[in-house]
Amino acid sequence: MPKSQVRKKKVYTPPTDVRPTATAATRKPSPVWLPITAVTLIVAGIGWLVVYYLSEQEYPVASWGYWNLAVGFGAMVASLIVLSRWR
Repeated sequence: MPKSQVRKKKVYTPPTDVRPTATAATRKPSPVWLPITAVTLIVAGIGWLVVYYLSEQEYPVASWGYWNLAVGFGAMVASLIVLSRWR
C-alpha cells in the first residue's frame, strides 16, 4: 500500500508590532497588609456569626436582629474582594 505524503506546516511566528500591555514580571507584588486584612475579615465574619448563633440572637447587637447575618457574611464577602487584588 502506498504511503501518503506528509504536509509540512509553517512555524507560527507572532507579529512583532503587537506587545502585551503588562507582563507578569512588571507587576508589583501585593502589599503585606492585603492578606492580613483579608484573613482578619474572614475571622471577624465567622466570629460574628458564631457569637450571634451561640448567644441565641442576643449578641453582638440585639436590636439589629437578622442584620447581624448580613454583617457576618458581608465581612466574608469583603475579604474575598480584597483577596481578588492579591498577586
